Amino acid sequence: MQEKIVIIGASHGGHEAAIELLDKYQGLDVTIYEAGDFVSFMSCGMKLFLEQKTTGINDVRNFAPEDLEARGGKVVSGHEVVEVNPQSKQITVKNIKNGELEQVHYDKLIISSGVNAANLPVPGNDLANIYLMRGYEAAQKIEAAKNNPNIKNVVVIGAGNGINAVEVMEKYGKNVTLIDAGKRPLENYLPEEFTDIFASEMEKHHVNLMMETKVESFTGENGQVSKVVTDKGEVAADLVIIAAGIKPATDYLDGAIELNKMGYIQVDDYFRTSVTDVYAIGDAIWPFSIPANTYAPNPSAVAARHEAQYLVDHLFEAKPSRPFPGLVGAQVLEVFDAHAAITGLNLRAMKFLKIDAKISIYKDRIRPAYIPEDQNTKVLTYLIYNKASHQILGGGVLGGPAQVSLTNVLSLAIRQKLTLEDLAEQDFFFSPSYDRQWNLLNLAAKDALGYKRFDR
Repeated sequence: MQEKIVIIGASHGGHEAAIELLDKYQGLDVTIYEAGDFVSFMSCGMKLFLEQKTTGINDVRNFAPEDLEARGGKVVSGHEVVEVNPQSKQITVKNIKNGELEQVHYDKLIISSGVNAANLPVPGNDLANIYLMRGYEAAQKIEAAKNNPNIKNVVVIGAGNGINAVEVMEKYGKNVTLIDAGKRPLENYLPEEFTDIFASEMEKHHVNLMMETKVESFTGENGQVSKVVTDKGEVAADLVIIAAGIKPATDYLDGAIELNKMGYIQVDDYFRTSVTDVYAIGDAIWPFSIPANTYAPNPSAVAARHEAQYLVDHLFEAKPSRPFPGLVGAQVLEVFDAHAAITGLNLRAMKFLKIDAKISIYKDRIRPAYIPEDQNTKVLTYLIYNKASHQILGGGVLGGPAQVSLTNVLSLAIRQKLTLEDLAEQDFFFSPSYDRQWNLLNLAAKDALGYKRFDR
């Protein structure tokens, strides 16, 4: 009899787990259950789709069901898992179209149900033309609104992922307002010197920034939104796009497996949940963070795939041969001509985890001073490091699209637990066509250590 592996969720973690299982083992029955009709839409590709930089919305996906089925797996879309019963090793699956319920047995269950976009719990949030910045259907609706000449005033709520919507709507001639509760856009992620550049870039493109602003309600006529009511006044809105956070898609698991106080699934170093033969990966868990040295949120496609790969490699071991080594985490943040990438701990994580760390910011040009300024990109670099040991815990680079890839070097440094001294001493290539005598990361580390360089 085939061992039956059931996977909940067809996004990055679920997809990776399925193909790894089918590639590495023989004789498995692998089935993914996915609540959505359209399988594996990549919300991270929504901005490119809206800017007409993709081959079409139906291609903005990890995989199509037939791709997995060709390998011997099965994808059941339009079916939502509404209950897990670990005692009987069964899940209850609801057919979204007709409401019918079905009991499905599993030998091992992998949960990769991810997160949902969070709506604002204020009056009027059910009015028409209020969309969440996530998912296939939202992408279709925002695409139609973008091209609708009757939609002139667009309000985006949330300066995280919301900056993608800001850029798209401004490029299509809309009057855009960005509302956020923070003092500066992206302040949870970036130091002030970085956020000032992002704010300036948006203001240069005539985006109305309403910071430190609380949304109190939405109002409208004939069931359609027309105003956003805030503690600083009303804003006209023909369209509202909400990107105000996420919440774990785990309500159906309450009482079945252990969740933390924020609703995320509790897992150990092997992605085992509190019950036998039930595992969890992806955005609905807190994986082990190398720089934080504890379990911490890391909502990321890359993280989910690494977790899935590890889990499949050790799924059938009675005692896993090694624990999951952990993740560093990285993210790209960009709007118009401002491009940044960050890795490891960010400012919000430092405060949340109460880590005794320090931040150092370094500004320079990427090439020697004898290169004309119009060919010599300005770059901002920051390093977060342990005050006592100088271990690098986080960092980021803001510059041109080519320069932000330096953040990948910082990711590797954090994973290997390198110090400022290690980074300052590391040798990199040098050519004035690309770089300086000392690499930008050398200089940033030296600056953090108090060693100022004046090389031309």
